[in-house]
Amino acid sequence: MTLTIRPMELADCKAVARIYNEGIDDRIATFETRHRTPADIASWLETRYPVVVVTDGRRVVAFAATSTYRPRGCYDGIAEFSVYVARDERGRGAGRLAMEGLIEAAERAGFWKLVSRVFTENTASLNLLKRVGFREVGVYEKHAKLDGRWRDVVIVERLLGSFDDD
Repeated sequence: MTLTIRPMELADCKAVARIYNEGIDDRIATFETRHRTPADIASWLETRYPVVVVTDGRRVVAFAATSTYRPRGCYDGIAEFSVYVARDERGRGAGRLAMEGLIEAAERAGFWKLVSRVFTENTASLNLLKRVGFREVGVYEKHAKLDGRWRDVVIVERLLGSFDDD
């Protein structure tokens, strides 16, 4: 089959929740520990923040999502993002395709920057993000605890579109 990308639909929420919960269980991509339900994921569709899925045939194998960066109006054009790939699909290019689609969708939605934080040891994600144009801004040391252990994260960002200082 061929990997394709499209915006997330309500019918995708069960698969997206499964993939996200794998990421939670793997402890390599998020500080979250509470599993998400399809209803939790469906609430993402009620926002202005783009979410894309990568499919192989009819099966959802990856997703990338944006969310609020900060509540102040001056940051309305900045979105946080995350990207997750099903365990059995990693290494096939689905993460890259998800990020490329999310970057395009975020730009179309009027965002000028995407930001995230990545565990320092998550080299697969850090390498992927470099390949799609993100730069490492710095490291937050002891950003939060996961399973009782302090974890450091790399801050990444990518500017979208073009900028005029006029």
